[in-house]
Amino acid sequence: MDAMRLIEATRCALARSQEPAAIVAEVWQSQALAQAIGHRLAVAGPPELRGEALGLSELSGRGCGLLDPPRSQAEEIRAAGLTGIGDAHDTLLGLGALLAEAGIALVSVAMGAEDEGLYWQCMESIDAADESRDRVVEMLRRLAARERALSDESDCEKCTGTVLEG
Repeated sequence: MDAMRLIEATRCALARSQEPAAIVAEVWQSQALAQAIGHRLAVAGPPELRGEALGLSELSGRGCGLLDPPRSQAEEIRAAGLTGIGDAHDTLLGLGALLAEAGIALVSVAMGAEDEGLYWQCMESIDAADESRDRVVEMLRRLAARERALSDESDCEKCTGTVLEG
């Protein structure tokens, strides 16, 4: 399945989650998906993104490690179904939105946590989601800079051969 479909499926599942355990499981799914997308971009994405994408993969992996994985072994790990990224810009926009929503969802779990361990797990996971989102924002910035550079090169090619007269 392509990245955008997985992102949308995860966003919908997160939005439907009501119980803290279900929310935590969906945030785990979000981090796993961010890790898979980061890995894919690090290996085969635009060269300008590879360092940040590797960082995203590592941070998101840390985010998964902070949370308890989904309880049911039968529950599908959506990220395992990732077959392609498609448009990197659109994928990163969607992933950034998903990570923001995951952080917000964790805030609600942390606020209602009766267990101090769950509270701190959520707080550390919020930090991981924010750091992952920062990587996504940086990759979007780099993509925009690349597009500007390509546009400038194209404009310069149009100008060659034109003689300026005084």
